[in-house]
Amino acid sequence: MAVENSYDIIIIGTGAGGATLAWRLAPSGKRILLLERGDFLPREQDNWDSHAVFVEAKYQAKEPWLDKDGKEFFPGIHYFVGGNTKFYGAALFRLREEDFGELRHAGGISPAWPLGYDAFEPYYTEAERLYHVHGRRGADPTEPPSSAPFTYPPVSHEPRIAQLSSDLTRLGYHPYPLPLGILLDEEGGQVSRHSACIRCRAFDGFPCITNGKADAQIICVEPMLAERPNVTLLTGAYVERLETSNSGREVTKVRVQRGGAAETYSASIVVVACGAINSAALLLRSANEKHRDGLANRSGVVGRHYLRHQNTALMAISLEPNPTVFQKTLALADFYFGSDDWKNPLGMIQMLGKSDGAMLHGEAPGWASWIPEMSFEEMAAHSVDFWLSSEDLPDPDNRVTLDRNGRIVLRLKETNVEAHERLIAKWKSLLGRLGFRERLIPRQLYLSKRIPIAGTAHQAGTIRFGADPTESALDVFCKAHDLDNLYVVDGSFFPSIGAVNPALTIMANALRVGDHLLERLK
Repeated sequence: MAVENSYDIIIIGTGAGGATLAWRLAPSGKRILLLERGDFLPREQDNWDSHAVFVEAKYQAKEPWLDKDGKEFFPGIHYFVGGNTKFYGAALFRLREEDFGELRHAGGISPAWPLGYDAFEPYYTEAERLYHVHGRRGADPTEPPSSAPFTYPPVSHEPRIAQLSSDLTRLGYHPYPLPLGILLDEEGGQVSRHSACIRCRAFDGFPCITNGKADAQIICVEPMLAERPNVTLLTGAYVERLETSNSGREVTKVRVQRGGAAETYSASIVVVACGAINSAALLLRSANEKHRDGLANRSGVVGRHYLRHQNTALMAISLEPNPTVFQKTLALADFYFGSDDWKNPLGMIQMLGKSDGAMLHGEAPGWASWIPEMSFEEMAAHSVDFWLSSEDLPDPDNRVTLDRNGRIVLRLKETNVEAHERLIAKWKSLLGRLGFRERLIPRQLYLSKRIPIAGTAHQAGTIRFGADPTESALDVFCKAHDLDNLYVVDGSFFPSIGAVNPALTIMANALRVGDHLLERLK
């Protein structure tokens, strides 16, 4: 297909937001251009190699960013068609209904959204169906109301995780099946020969060779390219800046570097969906005479209020071996809004993918001396792995800026730390009653004791939406207050992040904004 220069819609980024929006708009017949700075991720044996993925970081962007002290780090970010969904764990939660209102935390206030849960509910239902979310309604005591059951049944537990679920229930807690976006067909724990997912160990944090993970490429991009001739995808297309009309009210040109050459595209509607950090950076480096502080930044909030959760990955050593292969099947939300000894929200606990000896060998310098009598292989054989998330709170000084050379600077100060430490302590106190050693081993690199600044998987909040243009960059449909044709549909729009993975909310919002754009394009 010949590449034109003018389109009805340009969408920059093919991750959870951009690809889902394009999928919604594609049936309209409008000419849509998808711009992706990466390429298709190669399907190769290293996709499932722990050393290649976690130790060598083979697929991670080789792009140094700076922290607040000017120290370089390499973010855990991936530039491919499908964005970071190629590597996500596909845990697709709804925010709780209360997360859309103002919530008081030990560390401060989580602000209310300009729209309530009801505005998102039908789109959550549709996003769950689109991304093949497997789950069970009614098992999570904090789950919000829903208009329909899950289309797909929950992913079954293997025996060790089933035992953990039973033990938690015996102690009075409410474990439930982790809602997973997965192309899995199983019955009675047996995988069908027609199933794309084969329940292998290389799911959480790995790209999937069999295309069994419900990522944005597999669910949205590839079907569109096969069925919708009005959709064009350009890979290796890095968007340098957006230019506006003389009035400053419209984006008129999208400046791209592709294959070493400069290219320019235009569209009636321009949508930014690069991820919260890169989207903010794009708007900031697009500053001009009418927008001296960056596009959509009259309020000064672009790049500010960066959110990414308080995250901890913990590996517990079970007294009995854990032969589980596909471990990521269980979640616990009993402490989401507090506990018997703490009135403020604590957070969410969920399973992680199973450790193996190669991963632990790469992580060893941080903690191996704690249990010197165990080999890496023995530790992996007995490990059970958990991911703990607590809400971090918006702080205007947690922000994305650019240095004089245009490099991304990410300033980060942890917020709401006490709640997270209490969640960790609460979980540790339970594990001794569940057949684990008392000691928990914090994991390093991709999964660390406290996920470092390079851990950008849950990024949100840098271009927040709201009704007041003096305090937000986007309106309630995620259109820039200051520009008539610029939208943002990744996690940037979040005013707060709750304590659950943000991907499903990004997908649901993209469908919601898509319906708005379909009406506008009429």
